[in-house]
Amino acid sequence: MNHHSQIIEVKTSGKGTYEITDQVARVISAFPVQTGIVTIFNQHVSASLVVFEKANHTTRIDLEAYFDQLVPEGSDYFTHPLKGSGNSAAHIRTVLTRSSEMIPIAQGKMQLGPWQGIFLFEHRGAPHSRSIVVSIVGN
Repeated sequence: MNHHSQIIEVKTSGKGTYEITDQVARVISAFPVQTGIVTIFNQHVSASLVVFEKANHTTRIDLEAYFDQLVPEGSDYFTHPLKGSGNSAAHIRTVLTRSSEMIPIAQGKMQLGPWQGIFLFEHRGAPHSRSIVVSIVGN
C-alpha cells in the first residue's frame, strides 16, 4: 500500500462554492495509483467541502441561498462576535456540512458520478485562501 499527501490552496472571493475536482484529480494523476481512496480534508472552521451537482451552476446558487436562510448572518441570538457578524453563521454552516470527503479511486481515477464535483463551500463574506489536504492511499 502506497500513500501520498499534498496540500492544495484554494483562493476564494467570498461566500460561494468553488469547484476543486480538477485540482484533486491532478494530485491523483501525479501519484501512480490505480486502486485506492482519496481523502480531501479542509483545514478551516468557516468553510466546508461538499460533493454536489457540477453540471448546472444554478443548483449551487440554490444551495447557497438555502444556507443563507437556514443560518442567517447577524442573528441576534449569536454570542460569538469575533471577526464580524458572519463568523458564528460560518461556523454553524461548516458543522452542518463536512470538513472532509472520501472518494474511491479505480483505474487511476476518482469514481465520482457523471454529475458530481467536489466543491469548497466558503461561508465567509471576505476573500480567503483555504488549505485543503489531499491524501491518497492505494496501489
